[in-house]
Amino acid sequence: MANYMTSKQRRTFRTRNKLKAVNVKKAGLKPARPRLSVHRTNKGVYAQIIDDLQGVTIASASWMDTDLGLKNGGNKEAAVKVGKLIAERAKKAGVTQVQFDRGSFLFHGRIKAIADGAREGGLEF
Repeated sequence: MANYMTSKQRRTFRTRNKLKAVNVKKAGLKPARPRLSVHRTNKGVYAQIIDDLQGVTIASASWMDTDLGLKNGGNKEAAVKVGKLIAERAKKAGVTQVQFDRGSFLFHGRIKAIADGAREGGLEF
């Protein structure tokens, strides 16, 4: 029986496989850097830094964090703040370089705003 995937699943797998290919080229079979995985919904944005080798989340941030004091997370300003917060938490955990994993989302709008905020906060990717 054929394995049918939705277009969203295909985009996600394509993005993740490109990240894995970069890791294999740079550092053999061992991932060179943790990945910054982002997700968005109509209400808000979420980000987490994942170490795929150990299978643990190093740091996470979302629009619902009380540190940010946001009432609406569905805009670019909230996404920039989440990006800065994830960068701050990553630095506390000792992570400065990450791979940006946009999943099935286009690098546009709020996803780009998270990336810009993380770069402003000091993450390199």
